[in-house]
Formats: sequence, structure tokens, C-alpha cells
Amino acid sequence: MRSHARVVVIGGGVVGCSVLYHLARAGWTDVMLIERAELTAGSTWHAAGGFHTLNGDPNVAKLQQYTVELYKEIEALSGESCGLHLTGGVMLAGTKERMDWLRMAHAKGRYLGMHTEIISAAEAKALLPLMEEKEFAGAMWDPFEGHLDPYGTTHAYAKSARIKGAEIVLRNRITDLVQREDGSWDVVTEQGTVHAEHVVNCGGLWAREVGRMVGLELPVLAMEHMYMLTEDMPEVAEINRTTGKEMITALDFEGEIYMRQERGGILLGTYEHDCRPWSEKATPWDFGQNLLEPDLDRIAPQLEIGFRHFPAFERAGIRKIINGPFTFAPDGNPLVGPIRGLRNFWVACGVMAGFSQGGGVGLALSNWMVEGDPGFDVWGMDVARYGDWTTLGHTNAKVRENYARRFRIRFPNEELPAARPFRTTPVYDRLAERNAVFGDMVGLEHALWFAPSKAQAKDDFSFRRSSDFAHVGAESKAVREGVGLLEISNFAKYEVTGPGAEAWLETLLPNRLPAEGRMVLTPMLNEKGMLIGDFTLARETADRFLILGSGLAEQYHMRWFLSRLPTSGVAVRSLGLDLTGLQIAGPKSRDLLARLAGRDVSKQAFPFMAIDRFDVGAIPAVVGRVTYTGDLGYELWVKAEHQRALFDLLERTGEDLDITLFGARALNSLRLEKSFGSWSREYRPIYTPWEAGLERFVSTQKPAFVGRDAMLRARDQGPVQRLATFIVDAHDADVIGDEPIWRDGTVVGWVTSGGYAHWSQASVALGYVKAEAFDPAAPYEIEIIGERRPARMAAEPLFDPKGARMRG
Repeated sequence: MRSHARVVVIGGGVVGCSVLYHLARAGWTDVMLIERAELTAGSTWHAAGGFHTLNGDPNVAKLQQYTVELYKEIEALSGESCGLHLTGGVMLAGTKERMDWLRMAHAKGRYLGMHTEIISAAEAKALLPLMEEKEFAGAMWDPFEGHLDPYGTTHAYAKSARIKGAEIVLRNRITDLVQREDGSWDVVTEQGTVHAEHVVNCGGLWAREVGRMVGLELPVLAMEHMYMLTEDMPEVAEINRTTGKEMITALDFEGEIYMRQERGGILLGTYEHDCRPWSEKATPWDFGQNLLEPDLDRIAPQLEIGFRHFPAFERAGIRKIINGPFTFAPDGNPLVGPIRGLRNFWVACGVMAGFSQGGGVGLALSNWMVEGDPGFDVWGMDVARYGDWTTLGHTNAKVRENYARRFRIRFPNEELPAARPFRTTPVYDRLAERNAVFGDMVGLEHALWFAPSKAQAKDDFSFRRSSDFAHVGAESKAVREGVGLLEISNFAKYEVTGPGAEAWLETLLPNRLPAEGRMVLTPMLNEKGMLIGDFTLARETADRFLILGSGLAEQYHMRWFLSRLPTSGVAVRSLGLDLTGLQIAGPKSRDLLARLAGRDVSKQAFPFMAIDRFDVGAIPAVVGRVTYTGDLGYELWVKAEHQRALFDLLERTGEDLDITLFGARALNSLRLEKSFGSWSREYRPIYTPWEAGLERFVSTQKPAFVGRDAMLRARDQGPVQRLATFIVDAHDADVIGDEPIWRDGTVVGWVTSGGYAHWSQASVALGYVKAEAFDPAAPYEIEIIGERRPARMAAEPLFDPKGARMRG
């Protein structure tokens, strides 16, 4: 074993071997993989080996497509067989709601280049004779599903990496990781110490333990997972005989089971509701290629449905039951990327679907390490979607919830209940008393909408307009006609201070910095000129700035800030819940603030985009003249100790102004009719400011900032796609995101977000259209739950297009 490597990859499962191969393929040949036992010795060796391209996040789905296409490459290079069986498969729906879900998934696949097809139950029966046709409403066919040999595939990755120059060291456990002052690592192993510039944690079942070596508690948990192998079945032999092919794969959502052919029988697995975590607090290092004790009673409810849906199973003998541990993140997607504040330490773990996602994970991480950017949008996998607020107990509860509902529908208005409430603000009980229906954003409770009674304070889950529709409409009307009150503590807040703060922010952000007491809107770009953030930037004094942004991206942005922080002269910190917020918005909001402010808040004295510190009543506050509603309004930021008092004061003082609480869904309705985009939907690292319509918030005259040259090249080359607002002739359902946009019978774009704009009484969709198909005068269609609805581009925002109310 060498004493030095540019990269040490920890873990010899399919993910570790994929990362190693992709690094070597990218030209980093001085790379080493260290495995405590043998390749595949964690979860890989007992995996069922299925693969598919469908994922709830379209960007993850693209990486799954790449993974499947990669197998032929590594087979050809290594000479090792992956045991690839590209059989195709059906996803079976037993209910109308599930058929709606499949239609939406099929529509999403249109702009991803997938080749799925919605078929009837009879057509599915022709493809899969084992099924009981009357139990199903229909299905979706995907020709790019199948299964492979986990052992052979992992060794094909490993041999391909070796051919490219990588080294693999087996039977050598890592015992410690020590970082040097220059950011490099001493990787301490049983066979000696390796000095490495970078470390990648692909530890799988031991990823938590590797993370703890550097003070990191990763939100991953291993769950017991069972599948069974039947004895040879005559029904399978008949399918093989009559078709001349192997049986296709199948996923039965109502039965919550998956299946494929294994030799002359069937491999059948399930994600049971009565699930069991494994080694909840620590994974033993001496756990080898062991299986866990089977427990058929736990999966009996799923098997009973399976016997009804596939009667031949009831007659089949069981040859073997496999019960082994697999790791999951709380939302079921991988954890990939660099760790905030920890130089040259990377993770690729929680990859439950390793044979669907392993290749894409390896590609994304190798690009990130070699090029400084993953090369495409990996937000759905980025480890930065979790933060310091995660705990062992919270992870345990959310992983169990995710596992038990793996094959269940997640409706767009469905909030999952496990481990809640977890993080709350001082006004949480005030909102609950007023019948708030809460959502969970990065573990923090925030009000979605308010019901007229406790009994009505719940969502009826649906893909269509639901029980909140009229109430959200009333909240939106109250804001537009009077004054609304919204808690905004779930925004991210950052403080930047020091004598070098101005110079640092000048190089970090493309817009010009504001004067003291003023705010500006500004995006943030990566080196490729792509959007990685959108902020409100406020300058309070010469060397103190406040940055406000998306709460979803707080860890993501702090990682970026810290990675570019100079060694002295600038300090940046996330204020988190030390600073809490309330917003008042609507034509009467200035009247309300004027009653409480210890200063003049008229348009002349406190204009649009002004910020100042003054008392609101007796409460010290930072007050900004801006709101995301696109209306007259103010953001009031106070220490947590003052938030309840401020809330009560605003309600009491605004009573005769008919002050009304509103929630996140009304805010969404209000911002849509202003054509305001949002982070993670309209603004992501695959769009330039010119494509996203943010060019007015960048300065082409500034001499230097991150991404400037690439941004200017993008401007000169012209946009590949452009963001547009559409008015949709919807029926009883609005867009939720990722629907295809059609023109002249061709898919020309995709929806990023949308909903019903209550004040304007219009169904609105925001989305990107290919530049060559962008024409405000052209007729378009947007596909909603399988139905193409007429849509037209809006030439300007539906509400206050000139911004008179917002600035007034």
C-alpha cells in the first residue's frame, strides 16, 4: 500500500467502486480505495440487483438513466460481465389515484427522454401473465428496467478503475482520520497511514462511523430489508417458453411489492409497514457477510395482497429468504457532496438504490472534485439539504417513515408526521391556536394555511384542488385588500461583518452592493455563471451586511460562503432561529406599522428597499421595506425572545384594520401572480441569469466576481431556454411542477412551479421553454395529470405589473 494518494475512497461497495472509476476516468489516477473486508462486503453482496430510471426528482432520474447506460461501458473496458438483464418492466396501479401518479410520472419522462408508456390492465396482463387483471386499473411500461449481478457489476467498476490507474486495498480497516493544517488528511488504517489530499466517505453501513471520525453525524440509518426467492414455478417456465424471453420486472404499488425472475422462480421483495431499524446507534465493525434472521410475520400483510394480485405465488414454494441491512437517508435519496466547513472531505452514502443510482453518484461526485462543480443539478442528492439540526432520533423516525411508505403516493399537499413537531418558533402555539395547518421545512414548523376550526385544520390529500382551496383564497384576498400577517422565520438569515466584508461581497455577488440603509436583490453564481442562489442583500453599516435567502438552502449557501472566506477581515455566520421574523403585507400595512414605529415610515422617509433598526412598540427590530407578496409590506426581524410579544402587538393593534393571518400557500399564490421565482424551482444551477429573467440584478460593469466571464459568454451566446409565466386553462387541478410544456405537438419545455393565483383568479405555471420555441403569441399546452390543457404566455405579471403597489 502506498503512503500517499490524491484521493482515498473509503468503502468497496458499488458506490465506492463507481466513485473510484469515475475519478480515474476523469484523469485523477493517483486514487486509492480502501475496504475493510472484500469488495461488496457491506450491503452490495445481498442486494436484489434491480434497476430502474424513475425517480420523483427529475434530475436524479437523469442520473439513473446514465447509470443504466454506463454498464455497457464498464463491461467493455473491464471484460467483466455485469450480468445485465434488460427485461423492461411494468409499474402496476390498483387505484385511480395511482394511475394519476403514473400519468404524471410518464409526462415527466417526456422531457427527460424516457420511453415509458401508459397501458391498460389488459395490456399489462399480456406482458405479465402472472397478474390478476381485475385487481389493477392500469400500468406504466418502461423498457429500461431490469436487474443485474451485484457482485459482477461491482467488480466491473473496480477492474475498470484499476485499468485507469487506480489502486484498491482490501482487508484493511480505517481506524481514524486526522486533518492537517493544510487541509489534507492522514488516513490511519490497520496497515499504516496514507496521506491524502481528499477523502471520500462511501462507507455504506459504516458511513456514520466514518463520519464520526471527523465529528460529523450523518443522517443515515440502516433498515432490515427482506426479499424471498421461490422455487421453480411452472408459470414462469411457460412465460419463458411462449415468449422466448425472461419474465419482465414488476412493481405493484398497492401490494407494495416488487418482483423479477430469478432462475426458474421469482424474487419477490417488499417494504413492509412494520419495519425494523438495524444497529440504530452504531454499526459493529466486525459485521461481515452476514444475513439477519427472517421474519415472515412482518411481511405477511403484503404477501396476502401479493397472493391475491398474483395467485401463482400462493402455490409456489419458498427456496430462500434474504434479510439484510441497507442504509437510507430520511427522504430516501443519496447524500452526496462536500461537507460544510470541512475541507476536502466528501460523502457518497445513503445510496439505497445503488444499482440505479451508483453510476450517477460517481459521475456527479467526480465532476465536483475535479471540476469544482457536479456539472448538472444534484440538489435532490446534495448532503447540504440536511444540517446541524438533524439528530440520531430524528433520523431514525424519518427513515422508518420513509421506508414504510416507499411505495405509497406522496401527494403534493401531504405533510408527513413522523418526528414532528421538532423545531418550533416562539409563536408556534399562537399559530396552532388559530388553527394553522403546519408544514415542515428543514425540520422547522411553519404555517401553510389557517382553517376556521380545529376540525377543519387538515388537508384532504389530492393531486387536485383540495380542502384548503377556499381558505387560501380568503387569505390571499385579505392581503390584497387589507393587511396580512405571516411568520417568516423559515427564511435563511446570514450576517457578514468585518473591514473586508464589502470587498468580499463584491467578488461573491454579481449585483452592485447597496448603500447604507438600503437593500438590493441579487443572485449568486458559480464559476460556470449558473444560478446557485437568490438573495435580499441589506447593508446596515459600512461593514455589516444582512443576507436573506431560502431556508431550504441554508446549509448549501453556508458551505459556499465558508469555502470562499478569506483568512482574515471577514466573518460570516448563519443567524438561524436567533433571529425570527414576521411580515405584514397589503395596502393597510403601512398604517399598521405607523401606529407602532418610533419614526416616520412614510414613502418619502422609509421608501421601498429601505432597511433600518428601530423600535416597533417597545420591541427592537430590524425592519425592511420589502415583501415576497409583491405588495406594499414590511419584514420585521427580532430576537427570538421578542417574537411572541411582537406577534401579539401586531394582532392587537391591527384588529380594526382586519389583520388576517396567512400562510405559505397564500404566499405562493401571491408570488405567482407577480411572476416571482423561487430557489430550487425557477432558480437552480442549470440556469443562467439571462435564462431566468434576472439579468437586471447583475452588473456587467463590475470588474470581477465569481462567474462573471462565464455569465457574459452566456449573454453573448444567447439563452438555451427562457423562463416564462403561463396562464393555464385548468379544470380542477393546477400544476405542481415538472409537467411538460407542449407546442405544435412537441414537448418544448417543463414547468418549474405553479398553482392557483386567487386574487387574479387564474391557474398559473412558471416554466422554462426552449429558446427556439419561445413565442409569447404562440399557443401552448401544459400536461396536467395526463391531459394537455391550453396555455398562453403572460406578457407581464397578472398583479400590479408596473410595481406601483409594491413601491408605493
